[in-house]
Amino acid sequence: MTSSFESIMTSTALILTRKVGSKIIVLRNQKVILDSDLAELYGVSVKQLNQQVKRNRDRFPSDFVFTVTSAEYKNLRSQIVTSTSKHGGRRYLPHAFTEHGAIMAATVLNSKRAIEMSVFVVRAFVRMREAILDNQRIAAKLDELESRIESHDGSINELVEAVRELIAPLPANSRRIGFELPGADAKSAKPLKARRR
Repeated sequence: MTSSFESIMTSTALILTRKVGSKIIVLRNQKVILDSDLAELYGVSVKQLNQQVKRNRDRFPSDFVFTVTSAEYKNLRSQIVTSTSKHGGRRYLPHAFTEHGAIMAATVLNSKRAIEMSVFVVRAFVRMREAILDNQRIAAKLDELESRIESHDGSINELVEAVRELIAPLPANSRRIGFELPGADAKSAKPLKARRR
């Protein structure tokens, strides 16, 4: 049985993970977090974060961090409502950190808060990865269902046609109703006389 302290900690962790997750964006087909958001999470200035990245360049290959192009940044600003005090007026284009880059940034900053928050950053990236995987599974199931329905459509149409044929009225018959002797023309046939007893 979990204590109330543990449930509060679990709830807090979930809230923090969601908060971090809301800052993760997709850029160049990668999940990244911008330097301004990462600096805020780690409790440092953007300048301090980027200085540490610059000083430890060998720890930050291009698959850990990259500089956002001006076109990408302009597109991001149009998609994300940003406050001018937070993101506006920058002299340099922002850096985008992948999951590994965000973890590496925590290690080079070496602050208690950065190390604590890096756990939530990792959890947020993992949650996003799981959500994408779940969405891919759902999409695959929908494709499978759609193909099944399409293949059944032909069978259903055949069944409907067969039922229509069964319930369609029979064509009008021009033959007379009654009994005719075999081989005898009805007009030329002589009526049979009843025998007297």
